[in-house]
Amino acid sequence: MSLVILAHPNFHQSIANKVIIQQLTQHDPDIEIRNIHQLYPDYKIDIAAAQAALLRHDLIILQYPMYWFNMPAILKVWFDEVFSYQFAYGSEGDKLKYKQLLISMTVGQAEQNYIQPNGIHLVDQFLQSIRYSAEYTQMQYQQPHILYEVSLVSGFSPKMIEHRAQTHGQALIQVIQNIVR
Repeated sequence: MSLVILAHPNFHQSIANKVIIQQLTQHDPDIEIRNIHQLYPDYKIDIAAAQAALLRHDLIILQYPMYWFNMPAILKVWFDEVFSYQFAYGSEGDKLKYKQLLISMTVGQAEQNYIQPNGIHLVDQFLQSIRYSAEYTQMQYQQPHILYEVSLVSGFSPKMIEHRAQTHGQALIQVIQNIVR
């Protein structure tokens, strides 16, 4: 069974993230979805409950939109508080050891807008802190699954974004199945 940490500040207005979550829950009704914005609208994370959820699962999926080359603020707070000393790291902090971490992120613009002239991919650079956090906590960081051009500003209609998100969700399900085998 997998755990999805959903960190979308405006999930009710989302097209892509909603479709992806629907795809995941239709495929696996036992998947646990923790919408941390809904659970902690005041940003006061229930650390014990969040850690217990992590302990129940071997695959943790982070589902969120990219905000200003970063994760939404609540996800950063969640990381800071939940990945605590003697839980995620430290002499006795091996509770996340061998767990899989998979990022499923949506990005408003086209991928080419994030590639610099020297070939550096800015989204890859942004994700380095999450990769390093996973490695530091002895998790197994999986290749991120990113869906670009999900903003209406990108020129796609809501129906096209929905279709692209369905395709992303189906591919994400395949990735999950390959990881949990």
